[in-house]
Amino acid sequence: MRKTTLILPILVVAMVGLFSALFIVDEREKALVLQFGQIKKVVEEPGLGWKIPLIQEVVRYDARILSLDTNPIEVTPSDDRRLVVDAFTRYRIADPVEFRRAVGIGGIGAAEDRLSSILNAQIREVLGSDQVTSNTILSPQRRDLALRIRAQARTSAAGLGLEIVDVRLKQTNLPEQNLEATFARMRAEREREAADEIARGNEAAQRVRAAADRTVVETVSNAERDAEVTRGEADAERNRIYAQAFGNNPEFFAFYRSLTALERSMNEENSTIVFSPNSGFLSQMFDSVRAEGLGEVEMDDLNVDTLREMAPQGEISPDLPEMERDRLEEDGLEPPSEDEDGAEEAEDDEAEDLDDSN
Repeated sequence: MRKTTLILPILVVAMVGLFSALFIVDEREKALVLQFGQIKKVVEEPGLGWKIPLIQEVVRYDARILSLDTNPIEVTPSDDRRLVVDAFTRYRIADPVEFRRAVGIGGIGAAEDRLSSILNAQIREVLGSDQVTSNTILSPQRRDLALRIRAQARTSAAGLGLEIVDVRLKQTNLPEQNLEATFARMRAEREREAADEIARGNEAAQRVRAAADRTVVETVSNAERDAEVTRGEADAERNRIYAQAFGNNPEFFAFYRSLTALERSMNEENSTIVFSPNSGFLSQMFDSVRAEGLGEVEMDDLNVDTLREMAPQGEISPDLPEMERDRLEEDGLEPPSEDEDGAEEAEDDEAEDLDDSN
């Protein structure tokens, strides 16, 4: 009974000591065995490991590739256009011993703080060099810039036991205080381009309008010229016809022209015209009348009876009212006879037939 009582605690202590001496290293980890803070063993292969219980401890670090996003920083390229750059990097712990010595008990958090400072310094140095402008940063050449940043950051990160796998520039923006000025400049450039396009359009429209106006003027001028030529030829033909028609009887032509001028001088509202006996306007008409056999009459040889005989026979118009016709008959005027009326109708019919034939 006493032996059992002594053996059981010994077995329990042995089991606890055995399990305390064992540790497991995952394939995604690297481990350091520390004894009073000193590195005694490095375990990089996965599997079981041994340590001294209560004296030694195991510190594990992630062996996978880790990611770090840096805070946006402001850089000034050689063209003095400030930019806000946001980068990220991929890294891993290449040397656990060097990593432990560099960061101590701070672990991954302390290492990322120091790595972020290294990356920011290298980004400012590379992007602020002499031959790097804002256009270079925004162009496909930014890949070459990222490779330069990675190459220079690797040297500094090696002292931390870290290996930088890749560095990329994630975003490149203008500072917030410069955005409004940049947008205003872009807006002004677009407005200037729009004004140029409008001016060129107005210029082209003016050219088209001027060409159209010139074409209109030329067309109208040519039409008026042709019309004047046609009108002149027509006037010449009319004069030729007039000359041919009236050349055989100049006295009748002069008489006809006088009558035409008299007709044109009378208007519809006022058909009364008073002429002097010696008026040159009626000279041609009177001369033509004299040419038919009426000679000049001396005023001393005239009396009332002679004038009445020289005057044509007066006739009463059938269109007058009956009372007026009776009054005129009493004064000695005779109404027109049936033969005279028939002659007048015949003359009217002949005149109409002549007009229709013309």
